[in-house]
Amino acid sequence: MAAILAKVRRALTPGKGKKSEDGRDQWPSRAAFLLASMGGAIGQGNIIRYPSQVFNNIGLQWFIPYLLSVFILAIPGLMLEVSIGQAYRGGSVAAYNKMNRRMRGVGLASMMVSAVVVVYFAIILVWIMVYFRHSFTSPLPWTGRTEEFYYTQVLRQVDPVGGAIGPNGVESFVSYKGMGLIGESVGWSAFIWFCVFLCMFNGVGITGRAAYVTMALPIFMTLILLGRCCSLENAGRGIKLYFASWDSDNLASGQLWQTACGQVFFSTGVGFGYYIAYASYNSKWANAVQDAAIIVISNCAFETIAAFALFGVVGYLDINPSNTPRLGAFEVGFLTYPAALVAMPGANFWAVLFFLTLLLLGISSTYPMLDVIVTGIMDRYGHKVPRPLVAAVLVVVAFLISLMYCTEFGYYLLDGVDRWINNLALVFVVWSEFALSTTIYRFKDVFTQTGKPAFAFWNGGYFLGQIIGVAVGHHVSGGAGAGLGLGIFAVGAGISLLLCKTPTAPAPSFWNNNAFLKRFWYLAFYSGNQLRRDLNVIVASGKNWSIPMLWGPLVRYISAPILFIVYSLAYPEFWTLRNDPVYVFGFILAHFCLVFAVVGVVLPRYYDVFVPMHRLDDGKRVTAPGVTEDSLGVEADDSAETGSSRSSPHCKSSPEEDKSRGEEIIREKP
Repeated sequence: MAAILAKVRRALTPGKGKKSEDGRDQWPSRAAFLLASMGGAIGQGNIIRYPSQVFNNIGLQWFIPYLLSVFILAIPGLMLEVSIGQAYRGGSVAAYNKMNRRMRGVGLASMMVSAVVVVYFAIILVWIMVYFRHSFTSPLPWTGRTEEFYYTQVLRQVDPVGGAIGPNGVESFVSYKGMGLIGESVGWSAFIWFCVFLCMFNGVGITGRAAYVTMALPIFMTLILLGRCCSLENAGRGIKLYFASWDSDNLASGQLWQTACGQVFFSTGVGFGYYIAYASYNSKWANAVQDAAIIVISNCAFETIAAFALFGVVGYLDINPSNTPRLGAFEVGFLTYPAALVAMPGANFWAVLFFLTLLLLGISSTYPMLDVIVTGIMDRYGHKVPRPLVAAVLVVVAFLISLMYCTEFGYYLLDGVDRWINNLALVFVVWSEFALSTTIYRFKDVFTQTGKPAFAFWNGGYFLGQIIGVAVGHHVSGGAGAGLGLGIFAVGAGISLLLCKTPTAPAPSFWNNNAFLKRFWYLAFYSGNQLRRDLNVIVASGKNWSIPMLWGPLVRYISAPILFIVYSLAYPEFWTLRNDPVYVFGFILAHFCLVFAVVGVVLPRYYDVFVPMHRLDDGKRVTAPGVTEDSLGVEADDSAETGSSRSSPHCKSSPEEDKSRGEEIIREKP
């Protein structure tokens, strides 16, 4: 018995594990990093949320906005997050501080988003555990009463008393009478949090091992479920709805584009910060861009293939959008699938397999979000406190906070918080990542070449065009908003080009042909392109993939405006729900995340306490337009723990890239 316990202890505490050259913990293998990162993206939502969105927008036309969103939002976002985590050797706050100290708030906001989401996300796993427990009872207890079982035995919700909104405003607020704790939910919540703790308490060594169970095993189990569901009677009828139908009229619907964009965005997991945290434990010279592409493609492939299972069930149950109300993720996972499982031969086996798959996929998406916070704390205080203690305290705190969702009104509270954290806070965080990283990265280089007034007018037009454009779009019409927004940007750009002085440092090839093009280059593209070049010095070493040249213009002028439009769509919806306390609570909570990001831009020194002491000055750089950081000897800090630095012997910039190396270098003022 002692020998068995010793083996268990060694499995759960794999020692110090691998270390990078800078002394930072390192993943035991590339596969471990990829599986853990894919676990953050691939969760139960891929099995229940994605197919529900496709069902509501049935037809192959779905894949046009879906694939466009993959290439415009998901892949560029993952490239940025994985690259800065790996190159800057820190969690979200430390990494964004290294980019520019005014982006500390963006990193902190992403940590807050993860902190809020991980608490209520674990409660969904509690509901899955209730189903899993009952899956061993024969016959299945929801037989003939699927909805009743879900609402009375799983959620145990007490219906609220409705409020009213009149012509003069809110007349009465929604009232929630059911406030009691649900004992079974509390118990399963404790169990879930204990499982999460086991998956991440000792660093990437244990997380890498856990990923093989929580990510690799569910993939195999999903394939088994897929085969069974696609072999059901009349399954082909449902699969034809998915992959053999076309509705060109739906393609013109704004709802389709918004839904597809939202699905890609939320499914991929950009903005939560766990890709930055996990990539910081990679080897500094790993193939970050290729890893980002693998994660996104794997996530999209998994949910696209897994959806065949639901549509096999759709054909089996003879339902379609014409005879069924719109489906949500919870309806698919807790009503549609259970109804089909009851009718299958060997129902108990398939129920156990289905809910165990959902459970493992859910856990694989839960501990990465908690790891975001652990990494941030360890970056700042890792020299003072051990990681297991930090993980244990966070798990206990998260469990205690999650108790408010283990109540008779917990389902309504979860919906109220989830709606605004996703639709407002998360979208704003990623918009900030895209817009600010291509605006303020090495912005003093732009100052020296264009002058401050030109810089101010260009970026004032860029940001005001988006803000005023979407405001007019909501109050007047989409066309009017788009026209005004573009007009404001065009006016700002025009004034900027007139005020701009002629840059003395050269611009790349075509842009160096005359003074006007050089001005345009420095104002429009310099920051994003220089960030790409500086990151490529590290992440594109050797035969690694590089961040493509189009990345900067894409995220600044296409991805960011799209996200700001998506972000703005949440406000009209809130106006119709403003008499419901749980939605008001979620709305306020989401705006705390926004405040964190905005305050960081205006008053970055307020966030000094969240940055490792030896890295407070990481974001300060010499002013040297067009010169990559390795050429200046100020390459990204190699160690979040020791503060040491080194230069890669095989990462030298090309002569063409550093042709401005002879330019005068002016030190920034502290």
